[in-house]
Amino acid sequence: MAASVALIADQLLLIERALRVQGWWEAQAPSAEALSSREPFCVDTLAFEQWLQWIFLPKMKSILESGADLPAVSGIQPMAEQVYGAGNRDVAELLEVLGEFDRLITAG
Repeated sequence: MAASVALIADQLLLIERALRVQGWWEAQAPSAEALSSREPFCVDTLAFEQWLQWIFLPKMKSILESGADLPAVSGIQPMAEQVYGAGNRDVAELLEVLGEFDRLITAG
């Protein structure tokens, strides 16, 4: 299990890197209202890349640091493919690292 936690932590860093490469890493957080959306992926208030940076990554890091149970499944890559297009070469790296995250979570 410890190895998978380390692999997941590394994968989170790769997701952050992919967001930075795309130029989507933001210095300032969205408003508290935008971050508190009750919609899945905050689709009504945030762009998907904002959700990754401000909701997904911090939540996953918190889970890893606290030793809480990881989710049993993950479907982040299909959501990203829905947003950006499955064959979008401009975001291929991001789609790839999200897919690997999904595989690591599912493999447990």
